[in-house]
Amino acid sequence: MVAECARTRARAGLLHTAHGVIETPVFMPVGTQATVKGLSSRDLAEDLGVRILLANTYHLYLRPGAETIRGLGGLHRFMDWPHAILTDSGGFQVFSLSGLRKIDEDGVTFQSHLNGDSHRFTPESTVDAQLAFGSDILMALDECPEYPVSHEMAREAMQRTVRWARQAAGHHARRVSELETRHALFPIVQGSTFADLRRECATELADLDADGYAIGGLSVGEPRPLSLEMVEASEAALPRSRPRYAMGVGMPAELGEYVARGVDMMDCVLPSRNARNGYLFTSVGRVVIKHARYKDDAGPLDPHCGCYTCQRYSRAYLRHLFLAGEILFAMLATRHNLRRYLDIMREIRLAIISGSFPEYLECARPAEDAG
Repeated sequence: MVAECARTRARAGLLHTAHGVIETPVFMPVGTQATVKGLSSRDLAEDLGVRILLANTYHLYLRPGAETIRGLGGLHRFMDWPHAILTDSGGFQVFSLSGLRKIDEDGVTFQSHLNGDSHRFTPESTVDAQLAFGSDILMALDECPEYPVSHEMAREAMQRTVRWARQAAGHHARRVSELETRHALFPIVQGSTFADLRRECATELADLDADGYAIGGLSVGEPRPLSLEMVEASEAALPRSRPRYAMGVGMPAELGEYVARGVDMMDCVLPSRNARNGYLFTSVGRVVIKHARYKDDAGPLDPHCGCYTCQRYSRAYLRHLFLAGEILFAMLATRHNLRRYLDIMREIRLAIISGSFPEYLECARPAEDAG
């Protein structure tokens, strides 16, 4: 641990992986298909300073396939990425298939959204797939219930998640004992929006003495205050000495709120997805670039941002690219939005280290939209 906030649960630390040391708190860009849409590995690593990103087991398992990736030297070589990679278990995607999957005590059988072929995920098989990728951090298979859900159904999913986590941990321990490289495994806390289930799940998973812990099942439609409440319930029962990862969160103004509740790692598709849709995050609020007010605006997207997009191009030009449907817009906008998220995380870390995090958090409340 580098520093801790005396008035919140926030802390700054160092996460050691086989592909480098990562300063936390950290935001991880989402590279679902072994790519962050619109950006090259060079853009991410050299221009933006990204040191860890996320890839998706479900999608990569289906195409091009875990064994294909293994045969091509693993995910790092396949996508030309020199730093750390975290892969999720694919559970969230599978359980989102609704009518195309069937759950049993040993795993889940599902149909591919690509061609309808039948596949099966188990706690062991998802560990094997992620080891084939060469992931630095693996996620244990979990069951992510829909929102809203009854307490009874949430309990069943939570208990199954704990059983699967134990199976995954045992299989992971056997597999990595045969490997020279290090691959961490994080089990995932579930329990929907029920604090008692969250605490129970976290307590059970803490007994696994895992490398780190994820808090899943958030950002699935629940109100944001409830999401933060579930993080608090989960975090209180997790070992303070291990990293905590809140999956799939959040908006720029929310990042500090999760950190204040003891979260070290976050990921979200919002910066890249919203960028492609013309919704840009700046230090003075959001910019919806299609608005007519930017037609003749010669100023930068964000006057306080040092990214390539803001240093070189005007709002008027970005608006033109967006309305014309040019690919360059998605590239420039994604670069900026990710830079905004990464800058926020650097500001948060600096505030924790300097002892000014509570004041930073107060000042970081949502700004008025730029329009």
